[in-house]
Amino acid sequence: MERELLPHNTLGRHPDNTVQILDRIVSKEHLHVDQVDGQWIVRDLGSLNGTFVNGERITDRILSHGDEISVGSTRMVFQADNAPPMMPGPPREAQVPGVAGTSRVTIAPGMVESHIRTKIQPLLDQNFLPEKLLTDVDALRRDYEKLRVSYEVIRAIGVELDVDRLLAKILDCAFQLLPADRGVALLYDETGALSPRFVRTRKPLAEGEEVVLSNTIINEVLRDKAAVLSSDASVDSRFQGAHSIIMQGIRSTIAVPLLHSGELFGMMVADSQIATNAFTEKDLQLFQNIANQAAIAVQNSLYAKKLEQAAITRERFQRLLSPAIAEQVINGSLEVKKGGELRDTTILFTDIRGFTAMSEQEAPQIVVHWLNEYFELMVEIIFKYEGTLDKFVGDEIMALFGSPVSHPDDPIRAVRTAIEMLHVLETFNRGREAEGEEPLRIGIGINTGEVVAGYLGSSKALEYTVIGDAVNTGARLCSLAKAGEIIISENTHERIKGFFDVVELPPTQVKGKAHPVKIYNVIRERKGSFSDDMTRPQ
Repeated sequence: MERELLPHNTLGRHPDNTVQILDRIVSKEHLHVDQVDGQWIVRDLGSLNGTFVNGERITDRILSHGDEISVGSTRMVFQADNAPPMMPGPPREAQVPGVAGTSRVTIAPGMVESHIRTKIQPLLDQNFLPEKLLTDVDALRRDYEKLRVSYEVIRAIGVELDVDRLLAKILDCAFQLLPADRGVALLYDETGALSPRFVRTRKPLAEGEEVVLSNTIINEVLRDKAAVLSSDASVDSRFQGAHSIIMQGIRSTIAVPLLHSGELFGMMVADSQIATNAFTEKDLQLFQNIANQAAIAVQNSLYAKKLEQAAITRERFQRLLSPAIAEQVINGSLEVKKGGELRDTTILFTDIRGFTAMSEQEAPQIVVHWLNEYFELMVEIIFKYEGTLDKFVGDEIMALFGSPVSHPDDPIRAVRTAIEMLHVLETFNRGREAEGEEPLRIGIGINTGEVVAGYLGSSKALEYTVIGDAVNTGARLCSLAKAGEIIISENTHERIKGFFDVVELPPTQVKGKAHPVKIYNVIRERKGSFSDDMTRPQ
Protein backbone atom coordinates (compact mmCIF):
# COMPACT_ATOMS: atom_id res chain seq x y z
CA MET A 1 0.00 0.00 0.00
CA GLU A 2 1.39 3.42 -0.94
CA ARG A 3 0.70 6.60 1.00
CA GLU A 4 1.83 10.22 0.63
CA LEU A 5 3.93 11.64 3.43
CA LEU A 6 3.12 14.91 5.18
CA PRO A 7 5.79 17.44 6.20
CA HIS A 8 5.64 16.00 9.75
CA ASN A 9 4.68 12.34 10.40
CA THR A 10 4.42 10.38 13.64
CA LEU A 11 4.39 6.61 13.34
CA GLY A 12 3.40 4.11 16.03
CA ARG A 13 0.83 1.69 17.37
CA HIS A 14 -1.51 4.28 18.91
CA PRO A 15 -4.36 5.54 16.68
CA ASP A 16 -3.54 9.19 17.46
CA ASN A 17 -0.38 8.94 15.34
CA THR A 18 -0.30 10.38 11.85
CA VAL A 19 0.34 6.79 10.78
CA GLN A 20 -0.95 3.88 12.86
CA ILE A 21 1.15 0.71 12.59
CA LEU A 22 -0.75 -2.30 13.86
CA ASP A 23 2.25 -4.23 15.10
CA ARG A 24 2.65 -5.31 18.73
CA ILE A 25 6.43 -4.86 18.72
CA VAL A 26 6.02 -1.23 17.65
CA SER A 27 5.80 1.37 20.41
CA LYS A 28 2.75 3.59 20.84
CA GLU A 29 4.76 6.49 19.28
CA HIS A 30 7.76 4.86 17.70
CA LEU A 31 9.39 7.25 15.19
CA HIS A 32 9.05 10.49 13.24
CA VAL A 33 9.59 11.09 9.53
CA ASP A 34 10.01 14.81 8.85
CA GLN A 35 10.88 17.01 5.89
CA VAL A 36 13.71 19.36 6.90
CA ASP A 37 15.36 21.76 4.40
CA GLY A 38 14.28 19.61 1.47
CA GLN A 39 15.53 16.38 3.02
CA TRP A 40 13.60 13.54 4.69
CA ILE A 41 14.82 12.53 8.14
CA VAL A 42 13.72 9.47 10.12
CA ARG A 43 14.13 9.75 13.90
CA ASP A 44 13.63 6.97 16.47
CA LEU A 45 11.87 8.16 19.64
CA GLY A 46 13.72 5.92 22.06
CA SER A 47 11.65 2.87 21.28
CA LEU A 48 12.43 -0.37 23.09
CA ASN A 49 12.74 -2.50 19.96
CA GLY A 50 14.37 0.18 17.83
CA THR A 51 14.12 1.52 14.30
CA PHE A 52 16.21 -0.01 11.54
CA VAL A 53 17.21 1.44 8.17
CA ASN A 54 18.62 -1.13 5.76
CA GLY A 55 19.16 -3.50 8.67
CA GLU A 56 21.08 -1.00 10.81
CA ARG A 57 19.62 0.35 14.05
CA ILE A 58 19.50 4.13 13.96
CA THR A 59 18.73 7.10 16.17
CA ASP A 60 18.16 9.49 13.27
CA ARG A 61 19.15 9.37 9.63
CA ILE A 62 18.61 11.15 6.31
CA LEU A 63 16.55 8.93 4.00
CA SER A 64 17.52 8.12 0.44
CA HIS A 65 15.40 6.65 -2.31
CA GLY A 66 14.98 2.88 -1.79
CA ASP A 67 15.89 2.86 1.92
CA GLU A 68 14.12 0.09 3.83
CA ILE A 69 12.77 1.10 7.24
CA SER A 70 11.97 -1.77 9.63
CA VAL A 71 10.06 -1.43 12.89
CA GLY A 72 9.00 -4.60 14.64
CA SER A 73 7.80 -6.97 11.94
CA THR A 74 6.74 -4.13 9.61
CA ARG A 75 8.85 -3.20 6.60
CA MET A 76 8.57 0.17 4.80
CA VAL A 77 10.38 1.23 1.62
CA PHE A 78 11.09 4.93 1.12
CA GLN A 79 10.62 6.07 -2.47
CA ALA A 80 11.51 9.59 -3.62
CA ASP A 81 9.86 10.87 -6.77
CA ASN A 82 8.08 13.94 -8.16
CA ALA A 83 4.55 12.55 -7.84
CA PRO A 84 1.87 15.11 -6.95
CA PRO A 85 0.78 15.16 -3.33
CA MET A 86 -2.06 12.87 -2.19
CA MET A 87 -4.55 13.56 0.54
CA PRO A 88 -3.90 11.16 3.41
CA GLY A 89 -6.72 8.65 3.99
CA PRO A 90 -7.75 6.81 7.13
CA PRO A 91 -5.39 3.98 8.13
CA ARG A 92 -6.61 0.39 7.84
CA GLU A 93 -3.97 -2.19 8.93
CA ALA A 94 -0.34 -1.11 9.31
CA GLN A 95 -0.20 2.02 7.18
CA VAL A 96 2.17 4.90 6.76
CA PRO A 97 1.20 8.02 4.78
CA GLY A 98 3.79 9.21 2.30
CA VAL A 99 5.39 12.63 2.35
CA ALA A 100 3.79 15.52 0.50
CA GLY A 101 5.62 16.51 -2.62
CA THR A 102 8.22 13.98 -3.69
CA SER A 103 8.03 10.75 -1.61
CA ARG A 104 5.84 7.72 -0.87
CA VAL A 105 6.18 4.78 1.52
CA THR A 106 5.22 1.16 0.73
CA ILE A 107 4.26 -1.03 3.63
CA ALA A 108 4.36 -4.85 3.59
CA PRO A 109 3.57 -6.92 6.65
CA GLY A 110 6.45 -9.01 7.94
CA MET A 111 6.41 -12.75 7.40
CA VAL A 112 7.61 -13.56 10.92
CA GLU A 113 5.90 -16.60 12.41
CA SER A 114 5.18 -17.03 16.11
CA HIS A 115 7.81 -18.87 18.14
CA ILE A 116 5.22 -21.34 19.41
CA ARG A 117 2.30 -22.31 17.27
CA THR A 118 0.34 -25.15 18.84
CA LYS A 119 -3.15 -26.53 18.63
CA ILE A 120 -4.47 -29.56 20.51
CA GLN A 121 -7.78 -31.34 20.25
CA PRO A 122 -9.77 -30.73 23.45
CA LEU A 123 -10.16 -34.30 24.69
CA LEU A 124 -7.00 -35.78 23.22
CA ASP A 125 -5.16 -37.98 25.71
CA GLN A 126 -7.26 -36.80 28.62
CA ASN A 127 -8.07 -40.22 30.08
CA PHE A 128 -5.87 -41.95 32.62
CA LEU A 129 -4.01 -45.02 31.43
CA PRO A 130 -4.35 -48.29 33.35
CA GLU A 131 -1.29 -49.07 35.44
CA LYS A 132 -0.38 -52.08 33.28
CA LEU A 133 -0.26 -49.90 30.16
CA LEU A 134 2.18 -47.35 31.61
CA THR A 135 5.42 -48.04 29.81
CA ASP A 136 7.29 -44.76 30.08
CA VAL A 137 7.95 -42.05 32.60
CA ASP A 138 6.52 -39.30 30.39
CA ALA A 139 3.08 -40.95 30.33
CA LEU A 140 3.20 -41.26 34.10
CA ARG A 141 4.14 -37.59 34.42
CA ARG A 142 1.25 -36.56 32.17
CA ASP A 143 -1.21 -38.59 34.23
CA TYR A 144 0.18 -37.11 37.43
CA GLU A 145 -0.18 -33.58 36.03
CA LYS A 146 -3.79 -34.21 35.03
CA LEU A 147 -4.50 -35.60 38.48
CA ARG A 148 -2.81 -32.64 40.17
CA VAL A 149 -4.71 -30.06 38.13
CA SER A 150 -8.01 -31.85 38.67
CA TYR A 151 -7.36 -31.92 42.40
CA GLU A 152 -6.47 -28.23 42.52
CA VAL A 153 -9.56 -27.19 40.56
CA ILE A 154 -11.95 -29.44 42.50
CA ARG A 155 -10.49 -28.23 45.80
CA ALA A 156 -10.91 -24.62 44.66
CA ILE A 157 -14.49 -24.83 43.44
CA GLY A 158 -15.80 -27.22 46.10
CA VAL A 159 -19.54 -27.70 45.69
CA GLU A 160 -20.14 -24.24 44.22
CA LEU A 161 -23.21 -24.21 41.94
CA ASP A 162 -23.53 -20.50 41.17
CA VAL A 163 -22.07 -20.12 37.67
CA ASP A 164 -20.46 -16.70 38.15
CA ARG A 165 -18.84 -17.61 41.49
CA LEU A 166 -17.78 -20.92 39.97
CA LEU A 167 -16.03 -19.22 37.05
CA ALA A 168 -14.35 -16.77 39.41
CA LYS A 169 -12.87 -19.65 41.43
CA ILE A 170 -11.77 -21.50 38.29
CA LEU A 171 -9.93 -18.44 36.91
CA ASP A 172 -8.36 -17.81 40.32
CA CYS A 173 -7.05 -21.38 40.20
CA ALA A 174 -5.79 -20.87 36.64
CA PHE A 175 -3.87 -17.75 37.70
CA GLN A 176 -2.11 -19.79 40.39
CA LEU A 177 -0.96 -22.32 37.80
CA LEU A 178 -0.32 -20.09 34.75
CA PRO A 179 1.76 -16.90 34.19
CA ALA A 180 -1.25 -14.99 32.86
CA ASP A 181 -1.93 -11.26 33.18
CA ARG A 182 -5.61 -11.45 32.25
CA GLY A 183 -8.22 -14.19 31.97
CA VAL A 184 -11.76 -14.21 30.64
CA ALA A 185 -14.45 -16.90 30.81
CA LEU A 186 -17.11 -16.76 28.12
CA LEU A 187 -20.34 -18.74 28.05
CA TYR A 188 -23.21 -19.03 25.62
CA ASP A 189 -26.23 -17.13 26.92
CA GLU A 190 -29.93 -17.92 26.48
CA THR A 191 -29.95 -16.33 23.03
CA GLY A 192 -27.06 -18.48 21.83
CA ALA A 193 -24.58 -15.59 21.83
CA LEU A 194 -21.12 -15.97 23.37
CA SER A 195 -20.65 -13.39 26.11
CA PRO A 196 -18.11 -12.76 28.91
CA ARG A 197 -19.25 -14.02 32.30
CA PHE A 198 -16.15 -13.32 34.39
CA VAL A 199 -12.89 -11.37 33.97
CA ARG A 200 -9.79 -11.81 36.12
CA THR A 201 -6.72 -9.53 35.94
CA ARG A 202 -3.49 -9.85 37.87
CA LYS A 203 -3.31 -6.06 38.25
CA PRO A 204 -6.28 -3.66 38.57
CA LEU A 205 -7.29 -2.09 35.28
CA ALA A 206 -6.64 1.62 34.87
CA GLU A 207 -9.61 3.96 34.75
CA GLY A 208 -11.32 3.65 31.38
CA GLU A 209 -9.24 0.61 30.43
CA GLU A 210 -11.05 -2.46 29.18
CA VAL A 211 -10.11 -5.95 28.10
CA VAL A 212 -10.69 -6.39 24.41
CA LEU A 213 -10.86 -9.90 22.97
CA SER A 214 -10.11 -10.78 19.42
CA ASN A 215 -12.80 -12.40 17.30
CA THR A 216 -9.98 -14.01 15.37
CA ILE A 217 -8.80 -16.07 18.34
CA ILE A 218 -12.33 -16.80 19.55
CA ASN A 219 -13.41 -18.05 16.14
CA GLU A 220 -10.26 -20.18 15.86
CA VAL A 221 -11.13 -22.04 19.07
CA LEU A 222 -14.87 -22.34 18.50
CA ARG A 223 -14.58 -23.41 14.88
CA ASP A 224 -12.24 -26.34 15.57
CA LYS A 225 -13.22 -26.90 19.23
CA ALA A 226 -9.50 -27.01 19.90
CA ALA A 227 -7.08 -25.21 22.21
CA VAL A 228 -4.84 -22.55 20.67
CA LEU A 229 -1.49 -21.20 21.82
CA SER A 230 0.22 -18.23 20.15
CA SER A 231 3.49 -16.90 21.51
CA ASP A 232 2.98 -13.49 19.92
CA ALA A 233 -0.44 -12.93 18.40
CA SER A 234 0.68 -9.85 16.49
CA VAL A 235 3.05 -11.85 14.29
CA ASP A 236 1.16 -15.14 14.12
CA SER A 237 -0.04 -15.64 10.55
CA ARG A 238 -3.42 -16.90 11.78
CA PHE A 239 -4.08 -13.56 13.44
CA GLN A 240 -2.71 -11.13 10.86
CA GLY A 241 -4.82 -8.00 10.76
CA ALA A 242 -6.42 -8.69 14.15
CA HIS A 243 -6.61 -5.08 15.31
CA SER A 244 -7.78 -5.78 18.87
CA ILE A 245 -4.85 -8.09 19.61
CA ILE A 246 -2.23 -5.61 18.47
CA MET A 247 -3.75 -2.58 20.19
CA GLN A 248 -4.03 -4.49 23.48
CA GLY A 249 -0.32 -5.29 23.36
CA ILE A 250 -0.82 -9.04 23.75
CA ARG A 251 2.44 -10.97 23.50
CA SER A 252 1.09 -14.46 24.29
CA THR A 253 -2.42 -15.86 24.10
CA ILE A 254 -3.80 -19.17 25.24
CA ALA A 255 -7.44 -20.12 24.63
CA VAL A 256 -9.30 -23.36 25.32
CA PRO A 257 -12.88 -24.54 24.74
CA LEU A 258 -15.23 -25.51 27.57
CA LEU A 259 -16.34 -28.83 26.15
CA HIS A 260 -17.94 -31.81 27.88
CA SER A 261 -19.81 -34.79 26.46
CA GLY A 262 -19.72 -33.18 23.05
CA GLU A 263 -21.47 -30.01 24.26
CA LEU A 264 -19.65 -26.68 23.93
CA PHE A 265 -20.50 -24.32 26.79
CA GLY A 266 -18.04 -21.54 25.93
CA MET A 267 -14.33 -20.95 26.28
CA MET A 268 -11.60 -19.50 28.49
CA VAL A 269 -8.90 -17.11 27.32
CA ALA A 270 -5.71 -16.08 29.11
CA ASP A 271 -3.04 -13.73 27.83
CA SER A 272 0.24 -12.08 28.75
CA GLN A 273 1.06 -8.48 27.90
CA ILE A 274 4.73 -8.74 28.80
CA ALA A 275 6.46 -11.92 27.71
CA THR A 276 6.53 -13.18 24.12
CA ASN A 277 6.97 -16.78 25.31
CA ALA A 278 4.84 -16.54 28.43
CA PHE A 279 3.12 -19.87 27.78
CA THR A 280 4.50 -23.23 26.78
CA GLU A 281 2.93 -26.35 25.33
CA LYS A 282 2.79 -27.74 28.86
CA ASP A 283 0.79 -24.65 29.88
CA LEU A 284 -1.59 -25.32 27.01
CA GLN A 285 -2.15 -28.88 28.22
CA LEU A 286 -2.54 -27.63 31.78
CA PHE A 287 -5.05 -24.92 30.78
CA GLN A 288 -6.98 -27.52 28.76
CA ASN A 289 -7.11 -29.78 31.84
CA ILE A 290 -8.45 -26.87 33.85
CA ALA A 291 -11.03 -26.26 31.13
CA ASN A 292 -12.09 -29.91 31.19
CA GLN A 293 -12.79 -29.69 34.91
CA ALA A 294 -14.44 -26.32 34.43
CA ALA A 295 -16.73 -27.69 31.70
CA ILE A 296 -17.91 -30.49 34.01
CA ALA A 297 -18.51 -28.02 36.83
CA VAL A 298 -20.34 -25.57 34.54
CA GLN A 299 -22.50 -28.36 33.16
CA ASN A 300 -23.40 -29.49 36.67
CA SER A 301 -24.13 -25.91 37.69
CA LEU A 302 -26.32 -25.22 34.66
CA TYR A 303 -28.09 -28.55 35.10
CA ALA A 304 -28.74 -27.84 38.78
CA LYS A 305 -30.12 -24.42 37.86
CA LYS A 306 -32.27 -25.99 35.17
CA LEU A 307 -33.65 -28.52 37.66
CA GLU A 308 -34.34 -25.75 40.17
CA GLN A 309 -36.12 -23.67 37.54
CA ALA A 310 -38.09 -26.71 36.38
CA ALA A 311 -39.17 -27.38 39.97
CA ILE A 312 -40.31 -23.78 40.36
CA THR A 313 -42.11 -23.90 37.02
CA ARG A 314 -43.71 -27.22 37.88
CA GLU A 315 -44.92 -25.97 41.24
CA ARG A 316 -46.22 -22.74 39.69
CA PHE A 317 -48.15 -24.36 36.86
CA GLN A 318 -49.44 -27.26 38.91
CA ARG A 319 -51.17 -24.66 41.04
CA LEU A 320 -52.69 -23.01 37.97
CA LEU A 321 -53.32 -25.84 35.52
CA SER A 322 -54.61 -29.37 35.50
CA PRO A 323 -51.77 -31.92 35.96
CA ALA A 324 -51.90 -33.09 32.32
CA ILE A 325 -51.72 -29.54 30.92
CA ALA A 326 -49.07 -28.49 33.46
CA GLU A 327 -46.84 -31.37 32.37
CA GLN A 328 -47.11 -30.28 28.73
CA VAL A 329 -46.03 -26.75 29.68
CA ILE A 330 -43.11 -28.03 31.76
CA ASN A 331 -41.75 -30.41 29.13
CA GLY A 332 -42.00 -27.70 26.46
CA SER A 333 -44.60 -29.33 24.23
CA LEU A 334 -46.98 -26.49 25.12
CA GLU A 335 -45.67 -22.92 25.18
CA VAL A 336 -46.78 -20.29 27.64
CA LYS A 337 -45.55 -16.93 26.42
CA LYS A 338 -44.12 -14.63 29.04
CA GLY A 339 -45.13 -11.46 27.25
CA GLY A 340 -48.69 -10.19 27.09
CA GLU A 341 -50.79 -11.54 24.22
CA LEU A 342 -54.40 -11.14 23.12
CA ARG A 343 -56.45 -14.25 23.75
CA ASP A 344 -60.12 -15.13 23.44
CA THR A 345 -60.94 -16.27 26.95
CA THR A 346 -63.94 -17.26 29.03
CA ILE A 347 -63.64 -16.01 32.60
CA LEU A 348 -65.50 -17.64 35.48
CA PHE A 349 -65.97 -15.95 38.85
CA THR A 350 -67.58 -17.50 41.89
CA ASP A 351 -67.85 -16.39 45.49
CA ILE A 352 -69.71 -17.34 48.66
CA ARG A 353 -72.87 -15.43 49.50
CA GLY A 354 -72.90 -14.10 53.05
CA PHE A 355 -69.27 -15.03 53.63
CA THR A 356 -68.48 -11.94 55.73
CA ALA A 357 -71.30 -12.65 58.17
CA MET A 358 -70.33 -16.34 58.39
CA SER A 359 -66.68 -15.57 59.07
CA GLU A 360 -67.58 -13.15 61.85
CA GLN A 361 -69.45 -15.88 63.70
CA GLU A 362 -66.62 -18.43 63.78
CA ALA A 363 -62.98 -18.55 64.81
CA PRO A 364 -60.52 -17.70 62.00
CA GLN A 365 -58.92 -21.17 62.17
CA ILE A 366 -62.28 -22.84 61.56
CA VAL A 367 -63.09 -20.47 58.68
CA VAL A 368 -59.74 -21.20 57.04
CA HIS A 369 -60.29 -24.94 57.48
CA TRP A 370 -63.65 -25.17 55.74
CA LEU A 371 -62.66 -22.56 53.17
CA ASN A 372 -59.70 -24.73 52.16
CA GLU A 373 -61.98 -27.75 51.88
CA TYR A 374 -64.32 -25.77 49.63
CA PHE A 375 -61.45 -24.47 47.45
CA GLU A 376 -60.06 -27.99 47.07
CA LEU A 377 -63.35 -29.24 45.64
CA MET A 378 -63.87 -26.30 43.31
CA VAL A 379 -60.31 -26.32 41.92
CA GLU A 380 -60.56 -30.04 41.22
CA ILE A 381 -63.57 -29.33 38.99
CA ILE A 382 -61.76 -26.47 37.20
CA PHE A 383 -58.86 -28.78 36.43
CA LYS A 384 -61.20 -31.56 35.34
CA TYR A 385 -62.38 -29.35 32.48
CA GLU A 386 -58.79 -28.17 31.82
CA GLY A 387 -59.37 -24.64 33.01
CA THR A 388 -56.74 -22.43 34.63
CA LEU A 389 -56.92 -21.30 38.23
CA ASP A 390 -56.11 -17.60 38.08
CA LYS A 391 -56.37 -16.64 41.73
CA PHE A 392 -58.20 -16.71 45.04
CA VAL A 393 -59.39 -13.35 46.40
CA GLY A 394 -60.80 -13.94 49.86
CA ASP A 395 -63.67 -16.37 49.22
CA GLU A 396 -63.73 -15.59 45.48
CA ILE A 397 -62.33 -17.89 42.80
CA MET A 398 -61.29 -16.66 39.35
CA ALA A 399 -60.80 -19.30 36.64
CA LEU A 400 -59.88 -19.03 32.95
CA PHE A 401 -60.82 -21.14 29.96
CA GLY A 402 -58.69 -20.26 26.94
CA SER A 403 -55.62 -18.84 28.67
CA PRO A 404 -52.92 -20.00 28.53
CA VAL A 405 -54.35 -23.18 26.99
CA SER A 406 -57.24 -22.91 24.56
CA HIS A 407 -59.87 -25.37 23.35
CA PRO A 408 -62.52 -24.83 20.68
CA ASP A 409 -65.24 -25.33 23.30
CA ASP A 410 -63.86 -23.24 26.18
CA PRO A 411 -67.20 -21.43 26.90
CA ILE A 412 -68.97 -24.79 27.12
CA ARG A 413 -66.29 -26.12 29.46
CA ALA A 414 -66.69 -23.06 31.68
CA VAL A 415 -70.48 -23.47 31.97
CA ARG A 416 -70.17 -27.19 32.63
CA THR A 417 -67.64 -26.36 35.36
CA ALA A 418 -70.14 -23.97 36.95
CA ILE A 419 -72.96 -26.54 36.88
CA GLU A 420 -70.77 -29.21 38.43
CA MET A 421 -69.60 -26.75 41.10
CA LEU A 422 -73.20 -26.33 42.22
CA HIS A 423 -73.81 -30.09 42.24
CA VAL A 424 -70.65 -30.87 44.23
CA LEU A 425 -71.44 -28.05 46.64
CA GLU A 426 -74.80 -29.70 47.42
CA THR A 427 -73.01 -32.85 48.57
CA PHE A 428 -70.50 -30.79 50.54
CA ASN A 429 -73.32 -28.89 52.26
CA ARG A 430 -75.08 -32.08 53.31
CA GLY A 431 -71.99 -32.99 55.27
CA ARG A 432 -71.82 -29.55 56.82
CA GLU A 433 -75.47 -29.62 57.79
CA ALA A 434 -75.02 -33.06 59.35
CA GLU A 435 -72.38 -31.53 61.61
CA GLY A 436 -74.60 -28.60 62.47
CA GLU A 437 -72.79 -26.12 60.26
CA GLU A 438 -74.34 -23.56 57.96
CA PRO A 439 -74.36 -24.56 54.27
CA LEU A 440 -72.36 -22.55 51.74
CA ARG A 441 -74.17 -20.76 48.93
CA ILE A 442 -72.37 -19.46 45.89
CA GLY A 443 -73.13 -17.28 42.88
CA ILE A 444 -71.30 -17.67 39.58
CA GLY A 445 -70.68 -15.18 36.74
CA ILE A 446 -69.24 -16.09 33.33
CA ASN A 447 -68.17 -13.86 30.45
CA THR A 448 -66.32 -14.44 27.17
CA GLY A 449 -64.17 -11.93 25.33
CA GLU A 450 -60.71 -10.82 24.28
CA VAL A 451 -58.21 -10.21 27.08
CA VAL A 452 -54.51 -9.52 27.44
CA ALA A 453 -52.94 -12.61 28.99
CA GLY A 454 -49.42 -12.89 30.39
CA TYR A 455 -47.19 -12.62 33.41
CA LEU A 456 -47.84 -9.72 35.74
CA GLY A 457 -45.86 -8.51 38.74
CA SER A 458 -42.25 -7.79 39.68
CA SER A 459 -39.16 -9.73 38.64
CA LYS A 460 -39.32 -11.57 41.97
CA ALA A 461 -43.05 -12.23 42.10
CA LEU A 462 -44.73 -13.00 38.77
CA GLU A 463 -48.16 -14.51 38.26
CA TYR A 464 -50.03 -15.48 35.14
CA THR A 465 -53.30 -13.57 34.77
CA VAL A 466 -55.56 -11.78 32.31
CA ILE A 467 -56.57 -8.12 32.04
CA GLY A 468 -59.33 -6.44 30.11
CA ASP A 469 -62.94 -5.33 30.01
CA ALA A 470 -64.10 -8.94 29.63
CA VAL A 471 -62.61 -9.69 33.05
CA ASN A 472 -64.36 -6.75 34.69
CA THR A 473 -67.68 -7.73 33.15
CA GLY A 474 -67.31 -11.31 34.42
CA ALA A 475 -66.75 -10.01 37.94
CA ARG A 476 -69.86 -7.77 37.67
CA LEU A 477 -71.98 -10.72 36.56
CA CYS A 478 -70.79 -12.72 39.55
CA SER A 479 -71.91 -9.96 41.89
CA LEU A 480 -75.38 -10.02 40.19
CA ALA A 481 -75.79 -13.76 40.62
CA LYS A 482 -77.91 -14.88 43.52
CA ALA A 483 -77.13 -18.01 45.54
CA GLY A 484 -77.29 -21.00 43.19
CA GLU A 485 -77.38 -18.91 40.00
CA ILE A 486 -75.04 -19.06 36.99
CA ILE A 487 -75.23 -15.71 35.18
CA ILE A 488 -73.66 -15.56 31.74
CA SER A 489 -73.16 -12.72 29.29
CA GLU A 490 -74.54 -12.46 25.78
CA ASN A 491 -71.06 -13.22 24.39
CA THR A 492 -70.95 -16.49 26.30
CA HIS A 493 -74.56 -17.31 25.43
CA GLU A 494 -73.78 -17.07 21.71
CA ARG A 495 -71.08 -19.74 22.14
CA ILE A 496 -73.19 -22.25 24.11
CA LYS A 497 -76.51 -22.11 22.29
CA GLY A 498 -78.11 -25.54 22.02
CA PHE A 499 -76.03 -27.08 24.78
CA PHE A 500 -77.77 -25.65 27.86
CA ASP A 501 -81.21 -24.52 28.91
CA VAL A 502 -81.10 -20.86 29.88
CA VAL A 503 -83.51 -18.16 30.95
CA GLU A 504 -83.03 -14.69 29.61
CA LEU A 505 -83.14 -12.07 32.35
CA PRO A 506 -83.98 -8.38 31.98
CA PRO A 507 -81.08 -6.29 30.63
CA THR A 508 -79.05 -5.01 33.54
CA GLN A 509 -76.87 -1.96 33.99
CA VAL A 510 -73.42 -2.93 35.20
CA LYS A 511 -70.57 -0.70 36.28
CA GLY A 512 -68.32 0.36 33.44
CA LYS A 513 -70.94 -0.12 30.71
CA ALA A 514 -72.79 2.76 29.07
CA HIS A 515 -75.84 0.62 28.25
CA PRO A 516 -77.64 -2.25 29.98
CA VAL A 517 -76.26 -5.68 29.05
CA LYS A 518 -78.16 -8.83 28.19
CA ILE A 519 -77.70 -11.59 30.75
CA TYR A 520 -78.88 -15.17 31.05
CA ASN A 521 -79.31 -17.64 33.91
CA VAL A 522 -78.15 -21.17 33.09
CA ILE A 523 -80.65 -23.78 34.29
CA ARG A 524 -79.29 -27.12 33.19
CA GLU A 525 -77.34 -29.02 30.58
CA ARG A 526 -79.45 -30.34 27.72
CA LYS A 527 -79.47 -34.09 27.47
CA GLY A 528 -77.93 -35.49 24.29
CA SER A 529 -76.49 -32.16 23.24
CA PHE A 530 -72.89 -33.26 23.61
CA SER A 531 -72.52 -35.54 20.60
CA ASP A 532 -69.02 -34.25 19.85
CA ASP A 533 -66.44 -35.83 22.15
CA MET A 534 -64.37 -32.63 21.96
CA THR A 535 -66.83 -30.97 24.32
CA ARG A 536 -66.18 -33.50 27.05
CA PRO A 537 -63.10 -33.39 29.28
CA GLN A 538 -60.53 -36.06 28.71
